[in-house]
Amino acid sequence: MTEMFCYQCQETMKNSGCTRRGMCGKSAEVARLQDLLVYLLKGISFWGTRGRGMGVKDDETDLFVAKALFSTITNANFDSERFVALIQEAIARRDNLRMRAQNRCNELHSSNCTGGGPDWAGWHPENYEVETLLAKGRTVGVIDDPDLNEDIRSMRELVIYGLKGIAAYVDHAYLVGGRDESVLAFLQEALEATTNEKLGQAEMLALIQQTGEFGIKAMALLDASNTGRYGNPEPTQVFLGVKPGKGILVSGHDLVDLEELLQQTESTGINIYTHGEMLPTNAYPELKKYKHLVGNYGGSWWKQAEEFDAFGGPILMTTNCIIPVRDSYRDRIFTTGMAGYPDVPHIADRPNGGYKDFSAVIERAKTCAEPKELETGTIPIGFAHHTVLSLADKVIEAVKTGAISRFVVMGGCDGRHKNREYFTDVALALPQDAIILTAGCAKYRYNKLGLGEIGGIPRVLDAGQCNDSYSLVLIAQALAGAFNCTVNDLPLSFDLAWYEQKAVIVLLALLSLGVKKIRLGPTLPAFLSPNVAKVIVEAFDLKPIDTVEADVAAMMAGA
Repeated sequence: MTEMFCYQCQETMKNSGCTRRGMCGKSAEVARLQDLLVYLLKGISFWGTRGRGMGVKDDETDLFVAKALFSTITNANFDSERFVALIQEAIARRDNLRMRAQNRCNELHSSNCTGGGPDWAGWHPENYEVETLLAKGRTVGVIDDPDLNEDIRSMRELVIYGLKGIAAYVDHAYLVGGRDESVLAFLQEALEATTNEKLGQAEMLALIQQTGEFGIKAMALLDASNTGRYGNPEPTQVFLGVKPGKGILVSGHDLVDLEELLQQTESTGINIYTHGEMLPTNAYPELKKYKHLVGNYGGSWWKQAEEFDAFGGPILMTTNCIIPVRDSYRDRIFTTGMAGYPDVPHIADRPNGGYKDFSAVIERAKTCAEPKELETGTIPIGFAHHTVLSLADKVIEAVKTGAISRFVVMGGCDGRHKNREYFTDVALALPQDAIILTAGCAKYRYNKLGLGEIGGIPRVLDAGQCNDSYSLVLIAQALAGAFNCTVNDLPLSFDLAWYEQKAVIVLLALLSLGVKKIRLGPTLPAFLSPNVAKVIVEAFDLKPIDTVEADVAAMMAGA
């Protein structure tokens, strides 16, 4: 028995699996508690899917499943205590659903949901001590069933990781006011399906396709929610230096957290800087109106230790992308939402109809040094679908005249591995008449290279966060409509970087739309068994990345 087993991210040990400690820094204890939490979410899904068919539902529990799944994605939460609390809440919510479903069964004289159900639908610990929960967690992990067919396991995990990505998008959307019960219901239906021994490879492939389709729905929901509240992102030159005065650095993805912090720091003289995936928030009109949102500090998530150290002020981690915290800034970092780290202060959720209280972060800022400048200048952002489609005539004309020869989608995740320099080198090697479409933190590999413009159109069109990959879908579909062809017939190539589970659902979403010839790197996912990888590669013409020279030549040739 391994201490843990996790292969959900791209940097997993030897592209095989982390067995003692996660490459992300996750302890074996946290990994096993996450295994148990996912197991219990399958139990909620067992009763939730049965109850829903009889009119028994619980909106709060439906959303809890999404939040709890979100807590298990890479670099979101490293805090064992938080997982113990989530496990306890999962069991309470599951049991409430079970009682209501069974009562409804009795009323209907139905046998559909009588009895205790499978273990995940009824298991109870003797107590909620960590060691008690770990004992169970060690039996319900990814590879703890040695009799499970390798390919079925692979497809189940692919679905689950896609669901984790959907869960993250849904949580973001609901915070901004979006609602789509069908997506929350699908999370439970798909989790329940991953326990169904009767589903073979054909049925699982159909479920993978369906997961991608609901990924599109989740991304569309988030896009509509964000733009409905904050306006459509607009072309913006974001300041990269520092301004005089104290500062707070905000990282992660949560727009509502940033908005409330901006409101609470207005007129305090404290400057607010974005970091990592928060960079795109500088392009939203309803956030740009805060003059003390002064710019972006630093770059990708994996550089945060050095950048947080240099910043000097407090850091607010709003979602995933936190890495092991250094002592040099431990006393000035805070988490909130589904993010967590041991012994790091956590800002509580907002009460219904209320706001989060960021006073502790603000008071800490008043005692800290001013930020140390890392770089200067500006970079352009704000090229989401609304902006790009408003330029459609200009873009189409540039394609027709040959001024633009090709679009290359280089979205996705960044990471630590040296082989990710590939994406920088591709950006530099692309011809001057090629446009890069990007979303996600992968952009930090090339967004500060000064790649120039084509007829006033920046050669790097930044659509936003990984959450905003839907913009790239809409742009591609609009171009296909304009040229009266399919997306696969466009002068458009995909060269995607992946790291965690939100990138997985982006990939599944693209595959569900029938997009072919997607290049994926730096490696193919370890959770794809050889047979499953072969099926997906052949069915969708998915391509592992090759050398920069070979890939650039192939993409420019449409291959």
